[in-house]
Amino acid sequence: MNAPLTIALPKGRLLDSVATHLEQRGLNLTFEKRQLSAQDPTGFLKAYKVKNHDLPAYVHHGIAGLGIAGDDTVAESGHTFTRVATLPFGGTRLCLAAPVGTAVPDGRNGPVTVATSYVRMTREWFHQRGIPVKIIRLDGSVELAPVLGLAPYIVDLVETGSTLKANGLEVIQDMRTIQVRLLANPAYFKLHYREIRQLSDIMNMNVD
Repeated sequence: MNAPLTIALPKGRLLDSVATHLEQRGLNLTFEKRQLSAQDPTGFLKAYKVKNHDLPAYVHHGIAGLGIAGDDTVAESGHTFTRVATLPFGGTRLCLAAPVGTAVPDGRNGPVTVATSYVRMTREWFHQRGIPVKIIRLDGSVELAPVLGLAPYIVDLVETGSTLKANGLEVIQDMRTIQVRLLANPAYFKLHYREIRQLSDIMNMNVD
């Protein structure tokens, strides 16, 4: 029997969606209490539960050959992976937001100050438009930055926009669509191409 494919899964809400998606397609991964690894009974897949921002490192270094992550996590890691499949859940938007009525910045008045957790994507977006930007990195509650005067703009992932609205903010520019991907370490993909394609077919299978 071949060794199972190894895959890193992110802790949190996305893990529940991934586990349900796989279970509906015959791959049952059950993490016992406090366990960080699980193997489906068929022996086809072994999963490791890791922090979202650590996931690219595990796949990049080959600890897990595969991973499931959003475009944002991959972009911020700076690593390059083979994109195997796009999953039909977990999609969101990366947006530029500011207090209601604020114009989209054009850089005419000097560098634009932005608070965000998504430093790489924010810098790239502004630089592509020739707009000088000063980025203040925050790891949470970026909506407070304009309210408290830290930065007039924020960049964040937006689903419903309700948190923005509750803090007097609104989306002033969609920057990119974020989707959830099945990714592979490039060397691992070449070595296990057939099995990975089989997993991709399973994950894309329609379920009644």
